[in-house]
Amino acid sequence: MEQRTLSQTKQLVYAALGIALVFTCTVFVNVRLPVAANGGLIHLGNVPLFIIAILYGRWLGALAGGIGMALFDVVGGWFLWAPFTLIIVGLMGYTVGAICEKKQTLTAYVLALAAACIIKIVGYYGAEGIIYGNWLAPMASVPGNLVQIGVASVLVLPVVPKLRKYGAVFSWAGSRR
Repeated sequence: MEQRTLSQTKQLVYAALGIALVFTCTVFVNVRLPVAANGGLIHLGNVPLFIIAILYGRWLGALAGGIGMALFDVVGGWFLWAPFTLIIVGLMGYTVGAICEKKQTLTAYVLALAAACIIKIVGYYGAEGIIYGNWLAPMASVPGNLVQIGVASVLVLPVVPKLRKYGAVFSWAGSRR
């Protein structure tokens, strides 16, 4: 019983740290764009999201990404976007983690990040269309989303193999290590 409680405690701590990392990188490393209907935002919150999802799997990726970025929306003045962000970014983290739980190769990482990019573009295009009632304006947000995922991918892809090599991955119950 004690081992199970410790495992649950570790899971809770990892989830909280993941949420905090995603939130912090989204809050403190961002640039608001003077384009698109809502102004747009490029941030580095996707970097810890992708690293966490790749190293610790789908559930931690979904929790850290969805909650961490939705929290940013709530405290950052983007409150209307929070429910969409929770779902879209949570799905991004889940997808990246699910793909990378099966294979730990550079090809799998690239495929996972490409899938996250598609989810982000389609998800936020739909969210912006719903929020603004205009299905043409969201096209202006696509380049910013591409840049955001592209920059995160360039930073994440060389870092993850090094973290794995030097043992930065700890056991996470329910995922393959």
